[in-house]
Amino acid sequence: MTTIRPVAVVTGASSGIGKAAAVALAEAGFEVAGTSRNAAKVPPLHGVTFIDLDVADDASVAAAVAEATERFGHIDVLVNNAGVGSVGAAEESSLAQARHIFDVNVFGAIRMTKAVLPHMRARRSGRIVNVSSVLGVIPAPYMALYAASKHAIEGYSESLDHELRQHGVRSLLVQPAFTDTGFEVNSVPADTPLAAYAQQRHIFDEVTAAAFKGSDDPAAVAKAIVAAATDPKPKPRYAATPTARRVSTLRRIVPTRAFDRQVRKLNRLPG
Repeated sequence: MTTIRPVAVVTGASSGIGKAAAVALAEAGFEVAGTSRNAAKVPPLHGVTFIDLDVADDASVAAAVAEATERFGHIDVLVNNAGVGSVGAAEESSLAQARHIFDVNVFGAIRMTKAVLPHMRARRSGRIVNVSSVLGVIPAPYMALYAASKHAIEGYSESLDHELRQHGVRSLLVQPAFTDTGFEVNSVPADTPLAAYAQQRHIFDEVTAAAFKGSDDPAAVAKAIVAAATDPKPKPRYAATPTARRVSTLRRIVPTRAFDRQVRKLNRLPG
């Protein structure tokens, strides 16, 4: 089957930002292939065809991209959204846990990008939309591994964009801030907790719970993803919400020492 409509593949589309993005892209006129690790268990979503995918598995990535290409004939947009959260002091996570976080959040996006790029380059058209975070540009005490993975996505995506433009393909970033997706309760806790960090970790939990109260709607992030997918002259980076725009702006204009003090104050860190 070959469709004349544009085709988008959205990873991690069964919930949260991915689900909102899949719906928004379908409403914008795209054929949408949403992915989930167990597509059979995902409730039907109007305008979205679900495909099994584990972004941490090479064979699964190859099979999912092949299925989407066979079903629709081409892929115009890839939204790299699938990811895993992590909380706890950096020292409290084993190297195995750190590798897992990067295997999903960073190498998962790289696997998917490498799988679709030959198709996009051949057609001299396509967009890779990488869902990053404001934590990709600011420090995040007690979320160091997650922040590091998003910093990595920022550097990868922007560098890749410069490589791809001559081939008619763009690599773009969308930066959410705190978003109402259940991230805070679904994040993976550090697997080797230490007494030295217990008190501050408890404070972090309180700070995070407060931050997620009144957090941004996933639909606002989805709107930014659609813009990245469709703008005639796309921007390399889309701050998805007013909160994200404020954080990104402050990071650019506030002196380093003052920004450092503010990070410690907001996170209730001593000293």
